[in-house]
Amino acid sequence: MGTIQFSNNEVSPDIKDKLKLKLFLINIFKDERVDFKKVTYIFCKDDYLLRLNKKYLDHNTFTDIITFTLSDKFQSIISEIYISIDRVKENAANLKVEYEEELRRVMIHGILHLCGFSDHTPEKKREMRKMEDFYLSKYSST
Repeated sequence: MGTIQFSNNEVSPDIKDKLKLKLFLINIFKDERVDFKKVTYIFCKDDYLLRLNKKYLDHNTFTDIITFTLSDKFQSIISEIYISIDRVKENAANLKVEYEEELRRVMIHGILHLCGFSDHTPEKKREMRKMEDFYLSKYSST
């Protein structure tokens, strides 16, 4: 079984019940039948994630998440997932949802990318949102 780690870069996500959330995220990999070794979530501020977005993806825009796969294609997944707490808080306010729910959605989103889901077309975005909603409701029911 792989591991999920949380790391703070100048900001804390204030996650309640970290162990429950880590076990839940591990189970998404199990449900999707994807082998992983290690996923590290790095929680940061907008400016830090913007620098990564410019440097590695050549995008000059704010984003809530960037997922990097560090392992080779046919190996167990090793990944770093960067999440801007500033973006998550703003998105939660704009969407009129609780901050923790939006944070879980973004965390699930990163895992789904690692499991092969994409959001590069409108159809794939709808599928991704459907899967996020599925796993959010599954988390809420546990």
